[in-house]
Amino acid sequence: MANVKIDGINKIYPNGFHAVKEVNLEIADKEFMIFVGPSGCGKTTTLRMIAGLEDISSGEMYIGDQKVNDVSPKDRNIAMVFQNYALYPHMSVYDNMAFGLKLSKTPKAEINERIERAAKILDIDGLLKRKPKQLSGGQRQRVALGRAIVRKPEVFLMDEPLSNLDAKLRVQMRAELIKLHKELETTFIYVTHDQTEAMTMGTRICVMNGGEVQQVADPRTIYNAPANMFVAGFIGAPQMNFFDGLVTDNKNLKVGDQVFLLTDELAKSVEAKKMNNKPLVMGIRPEDIRSGQSNEGVEAIVEMTELLGSDLNVYFKIGEKQYIMKAEASSALKMGDVMYAVFDPNKLHLFDPESGSSLRY
Repeated sequence: MANVKIDGINKIYPNGFHAVKEVNLEIADKEFMIFVGPSGCGKTTTLRMIAGLEDISSGEMYIGDQKVNDVSPKDRNIAMVFQNYALYPHMSVYDNMAFGLKLSKTPKAEINERIERAAKILDIDGLLKRKPKQLSGGQRQRVALGRAIVRKPEVFLMDEPLSNLDAKLRVQMRAELIKLHKELETTFIYVTHDQTEAMTMGTRICVMNGGEVQQVADPRTIYNAPANMFVAGFIGAPQMNFFDGLVTDNKNLKVGDQVFLLTDELAKSVEAKKMNNKPLVMGIRPEDIRSGQSNEGVEAIVEMTELLGSDLNVYFKIGEKQYIMKAEASSALKMGDVMYAVFDPNKLHLFDPESGSSLRY
């Protein structure tokens, strides 16, 4: 079993900086867990504590049934793939992949067998005699993955492994990593700041900010039911729009001059959280706004538009605040137009303005 249990983990540096704060997380055997968040949120530090490359200030870390707080990295049966590949430039691809196995006194025949299998999986079997400088970025990344695979680790740890690749190659490598995870049937823990990687690759996502876990869930739940305003604003491109609002009679949401009838689910949440007649924040994603008639929506002025192939991002102002809507590419909206923003009442999110928490939770 290659499950990972993180129990109340903290990382406090000698200068007093509290980088990771009381993280509790269970990662199941064979799961593809993604740590995502902005720079400095603690995701890489958490990964490095799992790897044993950072000391744990307090809390307990388990890989399988073994507590690993004081176990050295080489004895944790994990393999780490770094952002910069970390290949030995003077060694061939074969020797880079074989290096760790030779150190552990693996028989030569077994080394050959493992390298041939990994090279075939990664489609680099024709590159084994080359040096890293003779390879493209994508090929180097495959070699780094191959070096990890041949060790047959219980857990793969990946720290932004695709960030140095161009956009087209990143898309290709995302698909390759998903395929690799299914083929190897091993636990993957993957760090990224790229929400597209998180949403497309992970079986579950752990969203972090300020050293704290904000939400852990599958990608669909993270997107459709964010736990708080940070998750709602971080996940999704373009990000969610936020409006000041007020609910009356536990069911009527007033935003500007427009009044919405809340769904039964949201109305129950407002009542349960005692938010009736109190200011709150309404969130709605750009794709859940449309341009309608004057009797349907809130009057707005189009600030600018961005044509993105099949979609048109429409930036508009209501009062002094700017918002964004996704429209079809065929939309005739242009800078300076008056439009009426209509919000889908079934896609609204409500948040407590003080805590930032969703009223759903």
